[in-house]
Amino acid sequence: MAEEKQLPQHEIFWHETGVTRKDREAVIGHPSVLIWLTGLSGSGKSTIAVAFQKKLLAEKRVCYVLDGDNVRHGLNKGLGFSKEDREENIRRIGEVGKLFVDAGIITVASFISPYRIDRDAVRAGLPEGDFVEVFVKASVEECTKRDTKGLYKKALAGEIKNFTGISDPYEEPAHPELVLDTETLDVDGCVTALYTYLQGRGIL
Repeated sequence: MAEEKQLPQHEIFWHETGVTRKDREAVIGHPSVLIWLTGLSGSGKSTIAVAFQKKLLAEKRVCYVLDGDNVRHGLNKGLGFSKEDREENIRRIGEVGKLFVDAGIITVASFISPYRIDRDAVRAGLPEGDFVEVFVKASVEECTKRDTKGLYKKALAGEIKNFTGISDPYEEPAHPELVLDTETLDVDGCVTALYTYLQGRGIL
């Protein structure tokens, strides 16, 4: 059987659909943006993302949450937790986030995303201002206390490898747009702080 030839990347072209992001935003009624929640497991990312989405939907705003665990059930199924797989995981989510922003949707990505270079790469792939990095801050000690899944306990016992904060590093954002310290703010306080920030930017 003859070897199948792959179409070279330079022969693949972006297809314009005739409808722009601005057209979609005009119908939806608000600008789109990619809000990237990063932080340790147990810091509160998913909880904040869900509460924020509910608030926006109650106001008839279009919002969607991309959650780390959910994405690994389908799109990123098969990727592990090595540095290389984490990089690919975030790269793919960045591309999905870019599409959602182009669709006119306020998108909340909730991922540990431990490496600064990977988060910066997602930012670089979007127009300036479309990527809002939010550091959901909580110490390893606090996250361990909240450990409802028992992950930190298993990681400390050596049962889970490549666990961020224990056997793998977490690189805090150098210049995030917003810091939500969940050791001092409750969920409502975090949602209010994020909402207020986006209001100040004219997104809400």
